[in-house]
Formats: sequence, structure tokens, C-alpha cells
Amino acid sequence: MGKVRAVHYVNQFFAGIGGEEKADTVPHIAEALPPISLQLGKVLGEEIEVVGTVVCGDTYFNENLETARAEVLEMIKGLKPELFIAGPAFNAGRYGVAAGEITKAVQESLGIPCLTGMYIENPGADMYKKDVYVIETSDSAAGMRKALPKMGKLAKKLVNKEEIGSPKEEGYMERGIRVNFFHEERGAKRAVDMLLKKIKGEEFVTEYPMPSFDRVEPNKAIKDLSTAKIALVTSGGIVPKGNPDRIESSSASKYGEYSIEGFNDLTEETHETAHGGYDPVYANLDSDRVLPVDVLRDLEKEGVIGKLHELFYTTVGNGTSVANSKAYASEFAQKLIADGVDAVILTST
Repeated sequence: MGKVRAVHYVNQFFAGIGGEEKADTVPHIAEALPPISLQLGKVLGEEIEVVGTVVCGDTYFNENLETARAEVLEMIKGLKPELFIAGPAFNAGRYGVAAGEITKAVQESLGIPCLTGMYIENPGADMYKKDVYVIETSDSAAGMRKALPKMGKLAKKLVNKEEIGSPKEEGYMERGIRVNFFHEERGAKRAVDMLLKKIKGEEFVTEYPMPSFDRVEPNKAIKDLSTAKIALVTSGGIVPKGNPDRIESSSASKYGEYSIEGFNDLTEETHETAHGGYDPVYANLDSDRVLPVDVLRDLEKEGVIGKLHELFYTTVGNGTSVANSKAYASEFAQKLIADGVDAVILTST
């Protein structure tokens, strides 16, 4: 009996082709297995062989979703896989969406064991965790040493048709699938035990975790814009030329506060983007495309708005965790309130 044939999917970065400048890489089968696929092969063991790696750029896949999915799927089929693994994508949003989409497509089309891996805050996680196994990883490739063994362990169980344990046992994200099993203690006793632990302030684990819905009540509409002070905030990474505070292009650990006092227009000479998650060319040529200072100055002159706030706040949304984003917003929101700002326009990429 031969080895189980596994096919791996990666983006342009993990294929060793390049970063954002190569995100339009068209789907193809790598001539040789990239290092990440070789590492995956090692954790899969001797019974499973990675026979090929299919590569596609993140921008190409997400901007050509239907055609890219079909192209990649045909390449995977041609390699005759018995196991399919995508990623891990960590917290790279477009990579996560591509990995989730192609994993789901392969599972539905070929009916073989499939899985992927990514950070819990990756948008691909929420989109696909109910459809496919998604191993939970850290937010960056620094967690590769832990991610691949977890993916390999689950992959081997799927291939061998072994019983799959709970998300906590196996390391995959909750899929909303509940199963019956016999517990040594009755539910009433377990419930009382949990209640007593809660009252005492002791640690306990609920048997029925509820989803967390993060909802924000909108403020009341501004009745008179002509007297309102408007501020600009962006996750598009617009910064003064040279990025003086060295805001990271991905997984930002800080935000910037910069003055636009006296600026009627953001030019190539004065501003640029620090963002590493989209093609920066057009934003670098004219940063008003992301942070519309020019338009708001016009509205200010026309009396449509009362005043444009002299400061703007900026960071990058690329790979930046939700927890950090909330912390940044909580901090500069207090500054905006203290400065008498009536409303904020939040721009992205």
C-alpha cells in the first residue's frame, strides 16, 4: 500500500516568491516543494507524502474569486490528492479567506479529508470554521512550530478515520456541531458545581459556551453639520513622509497622531502609506485617496461642515488584532472628545 497523497496550498509569501508586490501571482503548481511544505511533510510522518504545492497570490485569489477557485481546484484535482491542507494563514486576512474558500471547495468537490489553520481573529476563521476544520494558530508566522504539528496531528486522524475529539482536545475552532455523550455525573450536579465555583470566584469551564456578539450602538445623527467639528481616523496607514513613528506595515503595535493644520491637500512629497496589505502606489501618489483631506477642506470652505479637526489618527488594519485596535480607539477617542470633536470619519483601504 502506497503513501497517502497530500496537496498543500500556500500564498505567494510562503511560496518564497515575494510579499505584497507579488500578491497578484497567478495560480500555479510549484516546481519544487517550498520550505513550509517540506516542514509539513515532516510532521505528517512517513505514511503521508506531500506530492505538490499549489500557489496563488492573495490579491489574485480575492479579486478573481470564482475563476481563481476554479483554477486552483483543477490544479489540486490533477495532483490526485487523498488529503488537502491549506496554510496556515495566521492573521493574514486575504490569505485566510483564500485558504478557507479553497479548503471548502476541495472538501465539497473531492470529498477527501481537508483542513486549514489561522488566527481566531482572521476574517477567514468566522467565514469558514463551520464548514471545515480550522486549526487555531497564533497571529503570526512566529507560531509556525506549534501550528504545523497541530495541523499534522488532526490530518493524520482524519486520514485514518479516527474519532475526532472536541475543539479543545484537537485544537480546531468550534464548528457549532454538538454530539451526545455519557458523562459520569448528572447534569444537575455539574450545574450546581459550576455555580458554586462561580460564587467562590473559582475557575470553571461552561459546557455551553455562548458566542460573543460585539455590537456598538450608533450615536444620534448630527442635526447641523455646518457647526460640527469633524475628525479623520484611518486604518489605511497614511503617515507623514518617512513614517516618523515607524508604524509597522502589518500587525501594528502603535497608532500615529499627526497634524494636518495648514494642509489643503496631501501630496506625494508630504505623505505616504505604511500599510503592507494593499498596493501602495495610488495611496503614495495621492494620500487623499485614503484620507480625504482635500474634499473635507472644500466642504469646510463651503460651510457644509463647521471645521476639520487639526489632528488625524492612523494605524494599519493589516493583521492588527481586534484587541489592539480597540485599545488604540479607546485611547484616541478620549482625546477626540476632549478636543470637542462632534463626529469622526473612519476610512480604510
